[in-house]
Amino acid sequence: MHDERRRIEERVQRLHDQRIKTAIYAATVPFEVEAWQAPGEPVPFEEAAAASYEPFAMGTPWGPPWGTTWFRMRGRVPEEWAGRRVEAVIDLGFVGDWPGNQAEALVHLLDGTPLKAVNPLNQYVAIANPATGGETVDFLVEAASNPDILADNFSKVTPLGDKLTAGDKPLYTFRAADIAILDEEVWHLDLDVQVLRELMLELGEHDPRRHEIAHALDRAMDLLDLDDVSGSAPAVREALKPVLARPAHASAHTVSGVGHAHIDSAWLWPIRETKRKTSRTFSNVTSLADEYDDFIFACSQAQQYEWVRDNYPKVWSRIQESVKKGQWAPVGGMWVESDGNLPGGEAVARQFVHGKRFFIEHFGIETKGVWLPDSFGYNAAYPQIAKLAGNEWFLTQKISWNQTNRFPHHTFWWEGIDGTRIFTHFPPVDTYNARFSGEEMSRAVRNYQEKGGATRSLAPFGWGDGGGGPTREIMERARRLADLEGSAKVVVEHPDEFFAKARDEYPDAPVWVGELYLELHRATYTSQARTKQGNRRSEHLLREAELWATTAALHAPGYAYPYEKLDRLWKTVLLHQFHDILPGSSIAWVHREAEAEYARVAGELKALTDEAVAALGEGGTRVFNTSPYDRAEVVRTADGAPVFVEVPASGSAPLTDARPPQPVTVDGRVLDNGLVRVEVAEDGTLSSVRDLRAGREVLAEPGNLLRLHTDLPNYWDAWDIDKHYKNRYTDLLDATSVTVVEQDPLIGAIRVERGFGKGSKITQTITVRAGSPRIDIETDIDWHETEKILKAAFPVDIRAPHSSAEIQFGHIQRPTHTNTSWEAARFEVSGHRWVHIGEPGYGVAVINDSTYGHDVSRTVRDDGGTTTTVRLSLVRAPRIPDPEADQGRHRFTYALLPGATIEDAVAEGYALNLPLRTAEAAGAPAPVVSVEGEGVTVEAVKLADDTSGDVVVRLYESRGGRARGVLRTGFPLAGAQITDLLERPAENADLADGGVCVTLRPFQILTLRLRRG
Repeated sequence: MHDERRRIEERVQRLHDQRIKTAIYAATVPFEVEAWQAPGEPVPFEEAAAASYEPFAMGTPWGPPWGTTWFRMRGRVPEEWAGRRVEAVIDLGFVGDWPGNQAEALVHLLDGTPLKAVNPLNQYVAIANPATGGETVDFLVEAASNPDILADNFSKVTPLGDKLTAGDKPLYTFRAADIAILDEEVWHLDLDVQVLRELMLELGEHDPRRHEIAHALDRAMDLLDLDDVSGSAPAVREALKPVLARPAHASAHTVSGVGHAHIDSAWLWPIRETKRKTSRTFSNVTSLADEYDDFIFACSQAQQYEWVRDNYPKVWSRIQESVKKGQWAPVGGMWVESDGNLPGGEAVARQFVHGKRFFIEHFGIETKGVWLPDSFGYNAAYPQIAKLAGNEWFLTQKISWNQTNRFPHHTFWWEGIDGTRIFTHFPPVDTYNARFSGEEMSRAVRNYQEKGGATRSLAPFGWGDGGGGPTREIMERARRLADLEGSAKVVVEHPDEFFAKARDEYPDAPVWVGELYLELHRATYTSQARTKQGNRRSEHLLREAELWATTAALHAPGYAYPYEKLDRLWKTVLLHQFHDILPGSSIAWVHREAEAEYARVAGELKALTDEAVAALGEGGTRVFNTSPYDRAEVVRTADGAPVFVEVPASGSAPLTDARPPQPVTVDGRVLDNGLVRVEVAEDGTLSSVRDLRAGREVLAEPGNLLRLHTDLPNYWDAWDIDKHYKNRYTDLLDATSVTVVEQDPLIGAIRVERGFGKGSKITQTITVRAGSPRIDIETDIDWHETEKILKAAFPVDIRAPHSSAEIQFGHIQRPTHTNTSWEAARFEVSGHRWVHIGEPGYGVAVINDSTYGHDVSRTVRDDGGTTTTVRLSLVRAPRIPDPEADQGRHRFTYALLPGATIEDAVAEGYALNLPLRTAEAAGAPAPVVSVEGEGVTVEAVKLADDTSGDVVVRLYESRGGRARGVLRTGFPLAGAQITDLLERPAENADLADGGVCVTLRPFQILTLRLRRG
């Protein structure tokens, strides 16, 4: 037989694209269309329904950036269409096929009932099936003219990312609004041909099945009447039935399809637009559920459900019905799909607390798994946090984006820093927007790493990265691929079912220990520094408000714990931890609003704390310590005078000098407090830091060296730092002034000022205080650079085999060498409040109050010694998607802590992030809780969410070893229970001597519920 593959393949493609697909709609009649441009922000349906509309012609430009245009569409189904399936087909002027980053619309009936969304790949709205003929059709269509921010494939800077800079030129040209007959036979033929053709092209050229499909398609095309595609479609479909009916091989891989719509809670659009995206997508999904009984849709992010509940009650009711029918599966159990690295430990816990409670309250469903397909790496505390929230499995896809190393597993047990393991799956289809194309099915099988041990994988299907969701075409593909020779088998099922089968099939799956580091998107630890700072400060202000509100509730008669306010503020902070807000990868509008929200949250939380402290009664001026560690340090009085105080952990003390520590001396550019001696060079760097307790020089080279690097990654500007950034840089050594600005027995400070680059300025105040070896560097930057990154380096005379960086509820060690490609790929990493390096007997920590990105490297000097360098990433200047990212003012503090143990780093990390607070006329209650025993660190103190009055304390082992201690209470204790994160009792705690006995394994998290006597 001659090889005619090329002729057949080209013939099939042309006939499909030019004749079959174009005949799907057999006849059309146009709507009469009128339009009304909503002024400013979106308006409610009622306002739009009452507006005055003007005639609107097809081919007319419409839609300024971020605008809303309402279209009234009137039409009548022709009498002769009786018995046919009739639909509205609307083309707003879509560009490309990305459904989530351009124009989209929601179609309503005149009574305000949302019907369905219109997206680039989902343009129809059902009218009648079958039609009786003569029906009148009257729609109100809310169309959003959202700009295509990433046009030109991320290559161009655009002002469209904020309505303040986007202009008002129309973006789209309305192409068509028709009432049309869907020719169901042609539509099904289109899908038959697509599925077979795509499968054929993925099979090997020597595979008999490929040739069988080719010749079957060739013979079927002979039956296609080019003058009557509709009339000949049944015969063509009949000819293809045998080749579509051939069953899959017994050993074929099984793909569990789960409907999905990845709706970023903000990204290339603001939060206000996400609220509308949820209504559009969820209308699509519930409509599809009515059409396909076998359809199942998995949806995470309780926040998005709440938006729909509050703003679109009719859509909410449809969701509730779909959940009852088992077609809608709440998953993930988090408030939003948050970033996987940057939120603090307590914030990650609250993501699950608020998310899971929402699903339990509104659907009676407790979710079983973590659903995070798109976050940019995952911290090593996740397994324990997830299990403590009642989760059994974890899903992500993002690690397939690794730039250097291919992750070795798709199904495995993930082990966290404390030893907890959770069953984990990475879909080998390598997308969370699958459509069951031939290429995707082939890729899933080809990629799957567990061959020989397991036989199944999961594929989230539906248009995402902005919503839209599954379509009927994808569902039809799934049906055709359920049992088809040459392909993996597709079964649409609940993710819980997939994970149960996968776990039963592969109980001895391999184990991955430690963080799931994404070898890409490393700049998300640094971009949009003010957003990150807002998150860090909000987390600590929430801790402070909860602690002192609990104290007041226990000791101040008449004080009411602010449950509702704290709940609302937590949810605001959790929302902004979404994986494109907190990482800094959203448009300007998103980050502008985030900064404003963080300022509002800070104001409310400070007011709540002030109210709680004031409620404690009179007793003179006191100092309040929110940290879980005792503090002995310098604070300032209301008139700015420094005072040295000692304050117990989670408690308060009078504002009086506790003792006269060795004074600080300032001699020229030298600061000395008897613990450390700091010399500032003429160029403003630290020329020497001598640890007087250990009798050793800390620095191997000048410290606090500010280095400005060129930073232009290959592709994703706000997301990525590529390794070549290190090759081009300028050291900022031209100080315009180095001045002593404070000289007091308790505080000595030197200010260094610099100008550089495109008019940028940086002012740093280097401060040494009595009684503390910590050297603070308060930093004020007026930043005007573009495509740059600024780093601060501390080259330390230590031979450190690894660095330790704080993460959620513990820390992680990373090698300082680059023996393997896995280690070399970690050239930029994340951490929270501190990074520690050490050798036996001596260590140094670098503390921060709002930065996350850093790198640690080491070199061997000519004298044989080793220099280990910690560099903090301070600020970046990407231009896409926000051309003004990070421009302007930044204020933050970082610090060098010589002679530090891990426990010192933990304590000082809390201290820098939780400054001592002074308050007038405050009482002196005992701390709510205190701990006897090293390594036991209290992370949160609050009243139980059920308003019972019980006190909830969350603590963890912070050093990486075993810990034993006793938790004492500042109130009569009647009983204690160990609970899960949702404060549900698991077992009784051991009591002894009026306290709670605590025994912890390394990095174990423990939640205690304390009943008051």
